[in-house]
Amino acid sequence: MDTSALKEIQAPLKARYKDDPGAALITLTADGELDGSGIACRVRTATALAEAGLHPATGGDGTQLCSGDMLLEALVACAGVTLRAVATALGLEVTGTVRAEGDLDFRGTLGVDREAPVGFRDIRLTFDLDTAADAEQVATLTKLTERYCVVLQTLVSSPSTSVQVRTGATAAS
Repeated sequence: MDTSALKEIQAPLKARYKDDPGAALITLTADGELDGSGIACRVRTATALAEAGLHPATGGDGTQLCSGDMLLEALVACAGVTLRAVATALGLEVTGTVRAEGDLDFRGTLGVDREAPVGFRDIRLTFDLDTAADAEQVATLTKLTERYCVVLQTLVSSPSTSVQVRTGATAAS
């Protein structure tokens, strides 16, 4: 896709969202199934059923997806798509790779040390780019990718999150 094709696709969406801001508010959902054997959760993606389980550092055997890996994979996917969209909008040719790394202390997850954090302490996102763009263009590309990457901005801003549990009859509604 080139710059003009992207702009042609996005122009009516941008106009609609400008005229009707409420139309831009969409709730995305993800569902998991707790049924089955073992310590796992099956998550339906757009193209497959993914089964998440324990990471080997918490007793898993490595045959199931780790939700921490899935979080980093979502970051890589979003950052990569965002970078490609921004590059296209700017008319830049860019190829390369995207990598996310995250540091976890599994003492927190396993309850070994109450002072150890549960979750990622640090996350690093790295782009290794092949491009003829100059330093200023790459800086603009990076700045806009950071600004518009949904997963990155979600991690950075830590939005309000709630947990709700329903049981019995209330779970069916």
